[in-house]
Amino acid sequence: MSFKVLRAGAMALALMAVPATAQAETLREALASAYANNPEIMSALLSVKSSAENIALAKSGKLPNIGLSGDLSAGFQANGGYTTSQSFTVGLGYQQRLFDNFKTDAEIEQARALTELSAQALRNAEQNVLLSVVQAYMNVIRDQQLVKLRADNVEFFQTQVQSADDRLRIGEGTKIDVSQAQARLAQGQAAYQSALSSLQTSQASYMRWVGHKPQGLSQDFKFAGLMPKSIDEAIALAEARHPAVMSAKAAIRAAQSGTDAARAAFGPTLDLIGNICTINCFGGAQNTGISGSVKLSLSIPLYTGGALGASMRKANIEQIKSEVDAVSTRDQIREAVISSWSALQNASAQIDSANAALEAGQLALDGVIQERDVGQRTTLDVLNARSELTATREGLISASSSRIIASFALIASTGRLSAEELKLGVTLKSGEGYAAAVEDVWQELRAINE
Repeated sequence: MSFKVLRAGAMALALMAVPATAQAETLREALASAYANNPEIMSALLSVKSSAENIALAKSGKLPNIGLSGDLSAGFQANGGYTTSQSFTVGLGYQQRLFDNFKTDAEIEQARALTELSAQALRNAEQNVLLSVVQAYMNVIRDQQLVKLRADNVEFFQTQVQSADDRLRIGEGTKIDVSQAQARLAQGQAAYQSALSSLQTSQASYMRWVGHKPQGLSQDFKFAGLMPKSIDEAIALAEARHPAVMSAKAAIRAAQSGTDAARAAFGPTLDLIGNICTINCFGGAQNTGISGSVKLSLSIPLYTGGALGASMRKANIEQIKSEVDAVSTRDQIREAVISSWSALQNASAQIDSANAALEAGQLALDGVIQERDVGQRTTLDVLNARSELTATREGLISASSSRIIASFALIASTGRLSAEELKLGVTLKSGEGYAAAVEDVWQELRAINE
């Protein structure tokens, strides 16, 4: 494969990634686009709204149920004659639980805790999506740079093949030199094709998370005080505000309320039941008048086949489990913080090392080429020096990308990777307004009046 064909392939791939009329897209713009359009964030938001409805459902247990009823009946008698009769009645029914040993109160608190858990799950989904966007964004930049570097590498090896062949013709080289140069050229072409494949994969990942093809990406980003100054500060932030930690706390609250509800089920319940008939209440010729009744109904469970005991034991186990899970979550978050911090330090060290080695490697390559030209070095020495320099450049490219990703991973591990903290300039999605609206338990009556 000729170098021109390779370069043409790289150009075609670049044109696929960037439409002719497209403008450059910064990392901040990509994050904003993903936040506004990613289905995973929308799914998590809908889960918050769905959970919030459980609050209204739980509250309904303390409020009256009022309904309108109507009965239409027809009958006949055949006893020495045949007669028919019809009746129609209309009435109102009222039922309200006055006391249930605070079981409903516990269920309301449990619903609120589960809604909080869903809200934190939304925050966690937001962090995961934004971090995935950063990874996809930086992977595209990395792979684009690697494609260009390896294309240049192929060009260099092609030049060395031609040089070795020329030196062989004039008697200054050997067939071994030519073969070694051709072998490195083949390796370089394979590495180039691998870089092209990786770039295509990165572009596909970018489209998944951001929603469109990458367009003129750049790795500049100002963190504006989001980065913790020490690992201790990072761990403290994570334990105080990471959505996974907050979810674990909400899960404990929900489990505790579940235990309270299971315990309350052993107690008595008191219901108020009322009925009123307004039309044709007495039948026969007396079709006018109103009748009604009201009663209190008390129920005390004595034996339920073991259901109440099993519910209580299960609730206790779930509460203990939630506390154990919270400890596990805290340990995982600490591990994530330390891992991200270490990855950031490692990437920074690799960048410093690569920058220091890059200039020296280029000088060494130039010197080896000059020595080869005067017969003091072989073609293999040149090829080895070039490979070492290429490896250093690739390491610098990868480390530069890894440092940005590690920085965002560290921010995510502290719980601050959000559209609000990053100031993305988008409409925030929290579900808090929806939850507040469904807490209004009388909205059905207002909806009827409207």
